[in-house]
Amino acid sequence: MARVHTVTKILHFSFYFAIILCCFTNNASANRELDEDNWREILEGEWLVEFYAPWCPACNALAPAWRELSSRAARKSLAMKTAAVDVTKSPGLSGRFVVTALPTIFHVKSGEFRQYKGPRDVDSMLSYVEQEKWKQAEPVPSWKAPHSLQMSLVAEFFKLSQALRSVHNMLMETYGLPTWGSYLIFAIATIFIGAVLGLILVCIIDLLYPPRRSEKVLVTQADLDRRAKGDQEKKSDDDQELINDDIVDEEDNANSDAEKNSPSDTSEDEKEKPAEGGGDSKPGEGKQNTEVRKRRPRKAD
Repeated sequence: MARVHTVTKILHFSFYFAIILCCFTNNASANRELDEDNWREILEGEWLVEFYAPWCPACNALAPAWRELSSRAARKSLAMKTAAVDVTKSPGLSGRFVVTALPTIFHVKSGEFRQYKGPRDVDSMLSYVEQEKWKQAEPVPSWKAPHSLQMSLVAEFFKLSQALRSVHNMLMETYGLPTWGSYLIFAIATIFIGAVLGLILVCIIDLLYPPRRSEKVLVTQADLDRRAKGDQEKKSDDDQELINDDIVDEEDNANSDAEKNSPSDTSEDEKEKPAEGGGDSKPGEGKQNTEVRKRRPRKAD
């Protein structure tokens, strides 16, 4: 009889242990811990995802309700699953989802993301899923979606900043450098990396768009002498043309003076003036008229 009771107790213990193990397994699978490697699981199906940090008091206050949410969703056989992201372990995901406050909850339905801004109790979150209240909220734009290319670049920058922060802490804690010493090292490294990247960029531009090189024309000394001789001859021809113009102008002036001072013209003028003026003309008036002369304009030098 003792053995029968012992076997019965063992069976009961195994049964209850299996039930408890199944419950814990369901809870563990319902509340999925996401990181940089497995976060794309939420692109399929319906999820509620919490972003938290261990040092956040509001996140610690939400933890019991979040665990109860996962267990009640499993008991109601909802298709919705719950997941959580520790931003201290996965900083890239906080940048990918643009998390600016903790805790932050996202509703994900077939790769469409909406931020949950309702009450943080279990009933409100369950009714948000059961009654499909998420349809009233605007989804995240496609260009801002976590799985887009630009948000992937933002996630890489967040991971880089976290790596630089860890290096900064290592320099101060392990090597005992002061804060300004760590900043000085980062400044020098930034300048050096910027110079290297600038050199690489210039080389790439030169390869893609090579500069146009002007062709050099070789001129012999004989050609130079010939060009210089031609310039001198042209200059001498211009000077000779100017001299000829001056000679022509002087001859024209002399001819005009001779014509004006000829006796015939003077006598005719003297005869006509008294006749027209009625004898009132003054002496020397005709002479002044004869002195008016016209001159050809000279060519510009």
